[in-house]
Amino acid sequence: MSARSEPVLRAPQSRTKEGTVTTYPFSAVLGMEDMRLALLLNAVSPAIGGVLVRGEKGTAKSTAVRALAALLPPVRRVAGCRFGCDPAEPDPACPDGPHPTAATAEIRPARLVELPVGAAEDRVVGSLDLEKALGEGVRAFEPGLLAAAHRGVLYVDEVNLLHDHLVDLLLDAAAMGRSHVEREGVSVSHAARFLLVGTMNPEEGELRPQLLDRFGLTVEVGASRDPEVRVEVVRRRLAADADPAGFAARWADADAEIAGQVAAARRRLSGVRLPDAALRQIAEVCAAFDVDGMRADIVTARTALAHAAWHGRDRVTIDDVRVAARLALPHRRRRDPFDTPGLDEKRLDEALQRAQDAHPDDPDDNGPEGGGPNDSGPNGGGPGGGGPNGGGGPQDHATSDGEPVDHSGSGPAGPSAADGDAGPTDGPSGTDDGHSADDRGGHAQHGGREAPDRGDADPRRGRDGGTDAQPVAVPRGGLTARLLTAPGVGDGVPGRRSRARTGRGRTTGARVPNGRVGALHLPATVRAAAPHQASRGRRTGPLRLRPDDVREAVREGREGNLVLFVVDASGSMGARQRMTAVKDAVLALLTDAYQRRDKVAVIAFRGADARTVLPATSSVLAASTRLTELPTGGRTPLAEGLLAAADLLRVERLRDPLRRPLVLVVTDGRATAGTRPLDRAAGAAAVLAATGAPCVVVDCETGPVRLNLARRLATQLHAPHHPLAALTHPHPRDAGLAVAA
Repeated sequence: MSARSEPVLRAPQSRTKEGTVTTYPFSAVLGMEDMRLALLLNAVSPAIGGVLVRGEKGTAKSTAVRALAALLPPVRRVAGCRFGCDPAEPDPACPDGPHPTAATAEIRPARLVELPVGAAEDRVVGSLDLEKALGEGVRAFEPGLLAAAHRGVLYVDEVNLLHDHLVDLLLDAAAMGRSHVEREGVSVSHAARFLLVGTMNPEEGELRPQLLDRFGLTVEVGASRDPEVRVEVVRRRLAADADPAGFAARWADADAEIAGQVAAARRRLSGVRLPDAALRQIAEVCAAFDVDGMRADIVTARTALAHAAWHGRDRVTIDDVRVAARLALPHRRRRDPFDTPGLDEKRLDEALQRAQDAHPDDPDDNGPEGGGPNDSGPNGGGPGGGGPNGGGGPQDHATSDGEPVDHSGSGPAGPSAADGDAGPTDGPSGTDDGHSADDRGGHAQHGGREAPDRGDADPRRGRDGGTDAQPVAVPRGGLTARLLTAPGVGDGVPGRRSRARTGRGRTTGARVPNGRVGALHLPATVRAAAPHQASRGRRTGPLRLRPDDVREAVREGREGNLVLFVVDASGSMGARQRMTAVKDAVLALLTDAYQRRDKVAVIAFRGADARTVLPATSSVLAASTRLTELPTGGRTPLAEGLLAAADLLRVERLRDPLRRPLVLVVTDGRATAGTRPLDRAAGAAAVLAATGAPCVVVDCETGPVRLNLARRLATQLHAPHHPLAALTHPHPRDAGLAVAA
């Protein structure tokens, strides 16, 4: 397993060049108000269900999470218990129990457990301890990362790249507070209560709406466009690099203050009251935004309670409900990959007002004591993580319009109202290094930033709290794609498209493990050991096993593919008004790729050349945006389009060798650019076919007179040929279209 794939279990610290350990202070993180508040509210009440932080690369997402772990109160546990049982309330079902009433207790810091993308299921939930099973002949359970994270923080970087079944496991454990393990003859249940934090870059793909809904809160972060803020980010970053211990010491008092406020809010939480008026406001807001199910109402209520406790109040006010809705609802509005995230705050205020107007005789539970400029409303200071006065430590001194007061240096008096960060390197690639959202005009409070000049596909939030997204192409209602699959059985990443050997699915055989054992194949292991029992001296008693007898199961499931769209955008398509039908079909195929956990890429050819409209990505929203902007017209450089596809496949094979490609050439087969265009297209088809990538030719030719050029291209590519209409249908069906080898 690669270094990136190894699970990480450590205290929230990093080692300096001098050999000492330190962590970047939470109070020194510039701005990022919504993220800071969401993390702190989950620290107060882990029952909220965790935080999903969405943002572009280099926005200090990991830095803030690691810094938060250092603020959590230390944990008392039963000495020697691998599952971290509280001596005051030990888990009666603890696999290391039962613990005696007077069990020896020990104190340790709250743990930060990091789960990388490549972690296997047995490392997450635990598995049979093969060393004890083979060496001692006993059945024992080896705890996984969920047990290690109990009463601490479980951090999943790039959670959108983690396989769906692992995300389901994490979210189930976070919701229930327990992990149930049924595998390899082991049946174990243990406590697993932790603060779950996931971070993701939307450009690399989205989580399915069903998984988004399982996260309690979500926030958007982005890099500041204010030069003054960026200067301060760099200043703090360099100061922390030059003297990590001294930099941490300058912020120690502010961090200690926040840690004390977290502990006080936890004690206060059970006494906070949720009035009926606040409950009606929550219900009105959730109904107004048409969210599915009741989880949104419950999470919003829990968040409002935690927010009131954080601000030292004994009852929930309208400001608590407003802040809770801003954090709990945006990601629950998404129903398909073409929905843009965000929350219209004007609609939010209207829903709250309707709830008040519908019950004017309710007791005034939301009077002046709940409101005030520091009470963490959309423009308040509270989201900075400052505690009851909305401060959060010295870093939260800012003018009312979001302008920082002091840019004097890297100490606690530096600016903080604008989003940014100068935390330690985020992730193995070292790219998440300083950073955050612009606070001017309320962008930081709304969790977004101004749209950059470049053609980013991510929707950006406007000043009024609504969405200010780029145009997005949306498929016609009810139009779905037929299933296209690659031939044979692959070894690619888990997904839902083509057959593959994966860690999940039906068992098809056994093999000698190469490295760490995955799923144990018990019958094959017994068969391997049986011929050697006499030579090992066994006469009676249990079977004598050795490590080289172990066989692991070979399972067949489904994999995700790289679906490459090669789209003819020339005049031969656009002039006949076919691009609308082509875009509808491609969008339906994009939706199918999203559901099946594929990567997608788009190449368009027109005029004299071809260009990569979208490099390989998991973001279907990005693909649909680029498709909307796709220009049409000009000649048809078919050869250039096919050669560009072959070149992209070559590069992606180096980057992701296990992900099998599937090429969809959407064209009418005409070639009109350059000299001898049809001959050049035939040569380019031979180059693409030589890559071994399975192809499909989607024929867009219409009209009474047919040239059948697309059919001829399919023959040259050794690919199946399908009319455009055959690729989609108005209602979901099980029938699929296999791609010939």
